[in-house]
Amino acid sequence: MERNSPLLANKNFLYATEFFSGMSIMAVELGASRLLAPYFSSSQIVWTIIIGTIMIALALGNVWGGRRADLDANPDKLYRRLIIAALWIGAIPVLGKFIILALAGVLIVAIDTNLLIWAAFLSCMAIFVLPLFLLGTVTPSLVKYATDNLEHNGRIVGNLNAFNTIGSIIGTFLPTFVTIPAVGTAITFLIFSGVLLSIGVIYFVSVGGKKIFCAAASVIFILCGVGGNSNSFAFWEKNLLYEGESIYNYLQVKDTPDKIIFSTNVLFGVQSLKVKGGGLTGMYYDYALAAPLLTDGKKILILGMGMGTFAEQCRKYFPATKITGVEIDEKITALAKKYFDLPEAVEVVTYDGRAFLQADKNFYDVILVDAFQDISPPFQMSSTEFFTSVRNHLTAGGVMVVNMNMRASGAGNINEYLIDTIGKIFPAVKIVDAGGVTNRILFSAADEKIFDTLHSRAEALDDEDLSRLMIHIADTWMTPPLGENILTDDRAPVEMLSMRALDNLIQKNLQHYKEIYRREGLDGVLNSF
Repeated sequence: MERNSPLLANKNFLYATEFFSGMSIMAVELGASRLLAPYFSSSQIVWTIIIGTIMIALALGNVWGGRRADLDANPDKLYRRLIIAALWIGAIPVLGKFIILALAGVLIVAIDTNLLIWAAFLSCMAIFVLPLFLLGTVTPSLVKYATDNLEHNGRIVGNLNAFNTIGSIIGTFLPTFVTIPAVGTAITFLIFSGVLLSIGVIYFVSVGGKKIFCAAASVIFILCGVGGNSNSFAFWEKNLLYEGESIYNYLQVKDTPDKIIFSTNVLFGVQSLKVKGGGLTGMYYDYALAAPLLTDGKKILILGMGMGTFAEQCRKYFPATKITGVEIDEKITALAKKYFDLPEAVEVVTYDGRAFLQADKNFYDVILVDAFQDISPPFQMSSTEFFTSVRNHLTAGGVMVVNMNMRASGAGNINEYLIDTIGKIFPAVKIVDAGGVTNRILFSAADEKIFDTLHSRAEALDDEDLSRLMIHIADTWMTPPLGENILTDDRAPVEMLSMRALDNLIQKNLQHYKEIYRREGLDGVLNSF
């Protein structure tokens, strides 16, 4: 060890370095998931990409850091790397979203399959590999600096690993339950960037070196703090009523001339909407109104309440109904009351949908299953076990409605799996495609005769728009063929199936612009808008 620093002599500072390094690694990993989720979802696929990429970076850092420590046992180099990692992490809120969008834009015209997977992987590589590689050099370097003799070598290494593990534990819980919900992802990156920077600066102050380097690093960090303290993922939007984060989701409420729109992602999807002036929404919620019409339903359960669009439609067209909604994210419910005027008469339970059914003893005339984890339904709400529980909570003439989200095509798609799974539990199944969107709506009941009354009931409605839509559903819905693609609690690859379906939709919609790009280049694409 070439530097003679009192901070290093008693090893406490080395333990502190290990502690905060481990804390920052986990905080950056969790921050990575929140940075990528609004663009690529927070599915198991994206988590696998994040964890795998970070583990590779740390492993390479361990190997390289150990070799560098053997060649040159100078702590200056480690703490210089720590400051560089800190600055890179601090720059993520400034540059990260631009890197993601730039890579996605290139891949849109460069590849034809697995667009979202490749975009998520390359974004993770570009943004997170370098700082995690540098943090991976910390442990082997500190082992070199902290070990005075072989007699205490095991105890020193054990202590360093313990401090790293304890730091990692705190770095796991602190962002999830404190910093991200309280101040957002951007500030979370800046907080842990500042912690690492402080460790490096304190070291160099103690040894009286690298004053200009430390001053420059501090200035860069301040600039990152000024430029990156915004939690805006959709930075191009000008008419957002709200943009923020909860424990579970990125949340966005957008104001348009005729609607208020709620989304939990940036690049695709509408989770809820409110039509200014009332009336039908033009979305799948309207189609789902066939269920209360069929049942004369007095009790409706909504699993995946969101902002309460379906509840509001039911209250408008079937005012005698009693509605219970289940929504796991209580911040969404708070936003629903503020921006969507969700009335107190609608009971909202903050709970997981399946767990609610397991605890609930009530029966319902209509149960709407509209729970999504970004682009896919939660696996535990897609299985035979779950749909059996739903059927057990329906009245004799009750109807289950399922929003299948994406109109997937081809054998083995997510819709086919859901239809086959539900068809195993319910004797009567109907599906209809919602017009103008990619959603497909599934109705299921214990008896096919329940569906036979829709046309006559629709004709008797006073509201002409609703009557016309219900007649259209009665004329166009179909009984789907059933296969053996069954989802169970043990095997439900809904994330992969949904990612594949979304990838197909994106490629189908972008094909026109790809052809223009191949013929006329980027200028041709820009001129086509």
